[in-house]
Amino acid sequence: MQASKRLRKELQNLERNKKDPYIYLIPDSENILKWSALLRGPSETPYESGIFQLSIDCSNDYPLAPPSIQFMTRVFHPNVHFRTGDVCLDILKKEWSPAWGIQAACRAILALLSDPDADSPLNCDAGNMIRGNDMMAYNCTARMYTVENAMFLTWPGE
Repeated sequence: MQASKRLRKELQNLERNKKDPYIYLIPDSENILKWSALLRGPSETPYESGIFQLSIDCSNDYPLAPPSIQFMTRVFHPNVHFRTGDVCLDILKKEWSPAWGIQAACRAILALLSDPDADSPLNCDAGNMIRGNDMMAYNCTARMYTVENAMFLTWPGE
């Protein structure tokens, strides 16, 4: 199976290379197609100091097809569906390239947390706050959800 082989290679690369201080990835012990990720909220954002858990599912077509990634930690962001945790990000849809991997997808999600795109929101409330230039309301609401939902996990090894 092409997907399993590729994911085992990605896992080997993760284990070999220096640990990323913002991304922690671990495959499911029973199924290499399912992974969990922890993302550290980017500094100077309302997500700072939060640790967000994501669920990553790869199909048998991976890496030709992008992984499906959902926030398991509730987050207030225009590009994250508030109830389901689905992420609206072009590289997880039509702009995906097999050259990317799970870690690159997580880096793109971190960049999205730092720079939300309010033009195509999954969370209309968050998108409307940003489009209405009410950054105080957006930042306060996003920070409140970070404190309530993303401050209880600890980073592995700390």
